[in-house]
Amino acid sequence: MQGMSSQRGKVAVVTGANSGTGKATAAALAAAGARVILAVRTPSKGEDAKADILKRNPGADLHMRQLDLADLGSVKQFADALIADGTPLDLLVNNAGVMMPPVRHETKDGFELQIGSNFLGPFALTVRLLPLLLTADAPRVATMASSQANGASIRFDDLNWKRDYQAIPAYRQSKLADLLMSQHLAELAKQNGWNLLSVAAHPGSSRTNIAHAGPTMGGRPPLALQILGRILPSSTPEEGAESLILAATDPDVEQGSYYGPRFSLVGRPTRLRIPKSAADPALAQRLWALAEELTGVNVHHMTNTIE
Repeated sequence: MQGMSSQRGKVAVVTGANSGTGKATAAALAAAGARVILAVRTPSKGEDAKADILKRNPGADLHMRQLDLADLGSVKQFADALIADGTPLDLLVNNAGVMMPPVRHETKDGFELQIGSNFLGPFALTVRLLPLLLTADAPRVATMASSQANGASIRFDDLNWKRDYQAIPAYRQSKLADLLMSQHLAELAKQNGWNLLSVAAHPGSSRTNIAHAGPTMGGRPPLALQILGRILPSSTPEEGAESLILAATDPDVEQGSYYGPRFSLVGRPTRLRIPKSAADPALAQRLWALAEELTGVNVHHMTNTIE
């Protein structure tokens, strides 16, 4: 991404870095001088992505580590290994996700796949990595949301869609949850005096594998998705990543801000207004408390471990 500030000396974790916007973000951060940890579910795909990035930037400082956000045990193992290394973490990019599988799947821990992979896994990862983030000079968490969060709602009475599973509303809920997480983390940073920025972005309509891998998991994609995929404008993964990269690196980014394409689906990144569906602090706090209960990961416990 042109105009990115130098990231030299910084350490970044990018989830889902083997393809799409995650790979594009990891490549851009490495090109700007960051040491980048590629957090990927499938190590072979991570190694392929690492090799491809190194072809274009032989000096890139890349490290691949296995992480499955649909498995809270894997999240703990990943975070514990980084904490054992003891290196402060400057940037966490919560990018990985799954989109609209037509039939209901569950994570290893029994959560509906989208709320588990897109929200509860990243939530647990973020909270577990706070001890490393808060020892960095100017840490930042950048979380990938979606324009689908606009007008979505949290189904507190059936968060895991055990009744009447619908792929599109379940996806929208998971991405609203990401945006609410980002907002509440920003609020916690203010309350606790943490020098931590929590920001969010969405990619618009980007031609990445999330747009076809999820919808082919065990059934036919929703008809509306098939039609929209043919008629709506879309961007490359590199273009789709620009909003996330801006949120992750721009020195002028403000706490709790949100970025996306200028023309909603495509276009240069710009700051957006937080959608009404994510602008309720009480809702964000309620969801955060539920996430702590479901994952067993508590922000106060994790931050009390910081010396």
